[in-house]
Amino acid sequence: MTRSEPAPSPEGTIRSTLEAPPAEVRLVSVNVARPRVIGTHRGRPVLSGIGKRPVATDTLVLDLLNLEGDGQADLSVHGGPDKAVYAYPSEHLPTWNRELDVSFGPATFGENLTTEGAHEDEVRIGDVWAWGEARLQVTQPRSPCYKLAIATNRPDLGKRMVANGRTGWYLRVLAPGPVPVGGPIFVAERDPACVTVLAAHRALFDADATRADLEAVAAVDALAGRWRGAILERLA
Repeated sequence: MTRSEPAPSPEGTIRSTLEAPPAEVRLVSVNVARPRVIGTHRGRPVLSGIGKRPVATDTLVLDLLNLEGDGQADLSVHGGPDKAVYAYPSEHLPTWNRELDVSFGPATFGENLTTEGAHEDEVRIGDVWAWGEARLQVTQPRSPCYKLAIATNRPDLGKRMVANGRTGWYLRVLAPGPVPVGGPIFVAERDPACVTVLAAHRALFDADATRADLEAVAAVDALAGRWRGAILERLA
């Protein structure tokens, strides 16, 4: 069944109730870009790698920080080992288009991987993906910044993403190597903590998240350090 947005979970529940993993994540598009000026912010030019475009080659090389041909402008908040690759579900695009009366397509959100068959309410923090010879691990949801608003010409988009949880997720590279642009990606391991991307998002942004919810997310070994730090600050 195709869904356009994450299904709500019972109040106070942070763990996934799905036992069967999606065996395969299909690739709609693989997207890369070098940083370039995308507009201005407070009178200054904004340099960003968000303006990605689908690649036409059959194979790319994935290293510990980037896909071949990709890059980030501000490494203090973008990229790095815990955010080497960004994935976004293609199933969300029709919902955005209907809500905003736009024509968003693959790469609109600056994602490297436009996917099909995986969603925030079932992908777990710590899941390991096998893509060609490479291995990747899900680390955190996406927290949007002002550059997304500039790139899409939608000042409200970041707030909407935070509210609806259609964030996509980042992955770290456990083992680099050549990767097939046409996919597929296989879910090689499911994290035993069973904490989903949507749960990690809610732990940081949902006012109704309980202390137990926050502690469960913060305890996941594979969670990106900065996301854990933000949750611990909220706990404090």
